[in-house]
Amino acid sequence: MIRFGLAAIVIPIIIYLLAGTFRYWQGWLYWAVLVLPMLVAVCYFLKHEPEMLERRMNLQEREKEQIAIVNAISLIIIAGFVAIAIDLRLHGLNAIPVHLVLFADAAVFFGYILVLWVFKENSYASRIIQISEGQRVISTGPYAIIRHPMYLGVLAMYLATPIALGSWWALPIFALSVPFICWRIIAEERLLLRDLPGYLEYCQERRYRLLPHVW
Repeated sequence: MIRFGLAAIVIPIIIYLLAGTFRYWQGWLYWAVLVLPMLVAVCYFLKHEPEMLERRMNLQEREKEQIAIVNAISLIIIAGFVAIAIDLRLHGLNAIPVHLVLFADAAVFFGYILVLWVFKENSYASRIIQISEGQRVISTGPYAIIRHPMYLGVLAMYLATPIALGSWWALPIFALSVPFICWRIIAEERLLLRDLPGYLEYCQERRYRLLPHVW
């Protein structure tokens, strides 16, 4: 709950810094799309699956490769928000049509819902790449369609964020996260194939990692 409270406070500060004004409806809509589902999710998991929330609190990667990937993605996101701020000041707050902003917010929302669905289906889901004691292969819910649905939801949120906040300039920067997410997936699968019983058979049954019929 402390982290949720910090997010609810920090995000409006970032939104104000991006636009330089509180009269920035795109930012407040984006805040609502992120924070309201987060509030519902935190309350649900605190009551029903507190162990999963505890695993999500562990942010320290152990593999050097994953540390490099996470650091690169973090730099991309920071650079993306800097680009949003510059774009808003150069081109104003209404450079992107309202219907596209709303569509992007919907993409952020459904991306987040997909991530929450993953957490509901897979209590082993964690921020770091690891194998937990007693972990088993999950092949139900979104895992019945692709092997890494959480990353699909995350990418939807990343790619829709600059449009939701009114910036075209930042979109190519946020798009740089795609190859790093793919790299993270490949590295994660090496660990899962090595240490998680049954994962090879699951991969043989579910061919696609991120997008059906694509990859």
